[in-house]
Amino acid sequence: MKLNKIGLLLSVLGLLVLGGSVALNFLLYGQVKKYYVELNQTRLDPLGLKYFSDTPEPIPPETTRVVFFGDSRAAGWPAPDADGYAFINRGISSQTTAQTLQRFDAHVGGVQPDMVVIQVGVNDLKTIPLFPGRREAIMAETRNNLDQMIKASQELGAIVIVSTILPVGEVPLARRPVWSDDVAIAVDEINEYIATLADENVIVFDGFAILADDQGMMQKAHRKDELHFNDQGYQLLNQTFVELLGSVELLGSVER
Repeated sequence: MKLNKIGLLLSVLGLLVLGGSVALNFLLYGQVKKYYVELNQTRLDPLGLKYFSDTPEPIPPETTRVVFFGDSRAAGWPAPDADGYAFINRGISSQTTAQTLQRFDAHVGGVQPDMVVIQVGVNDLKTIPLFPGRREAIMAETRNNLDQMIKASQELGAIVIVSTILPVGEVPLARRPVWSDDVAIAVDEINEYIATLADENVIVFDGFAILADDQGMMQKAHRKDELHFNDQGYQLLNQTFVELLGSVELLGSVER
């Protein structure tokens, strides 16, 4: 009888191990497929130049044009509820600061924005665990690309609002082999740099402080996954962003 119980226990444990293995393999397959699709999309259109229509929707006159520009965190940023503004989203998932900079003219210049909101950088910094020897170069390139986007926005006559890089959340098991704590450290360092960019023509919007918990991590109630925010997170972000809009005076006329 005792041997039967031991055999039954071993069988149950074996089934649990098998089930866990199947679940993990399924999860890994999903991640591999996701990154394979992203890789081939990038190979077909490296900058995402075909992502948006060449003929944007008409915007009513006497309307302040605000462009959200950057990566998936910009792409997922819903238009705030604010009268007198037209919000145009030009975010593309998975893009780095190098990619966004190179498509700036194509996706922002033609819109003739009054304001440009920049949210980008986490995709640069999450490569640091893969290329630890290039850490300082990645950081320098991220800073330089942000500087160039700010300059390009100013050359259009737009007010620039640079958001600090938003926090990251708890990293799932499948992603931990290609992740490290240095990603969060790098985010803090770039955000410290962004804070120094504020002047009369550049506004720093501290999205990180709005959405981070006491440990500097994405709050669980606001997360969609380890890098992306849900509707509640963006709603919280927009509450403060609308207050910011109300305090900003446009430099010159918005007439085009």
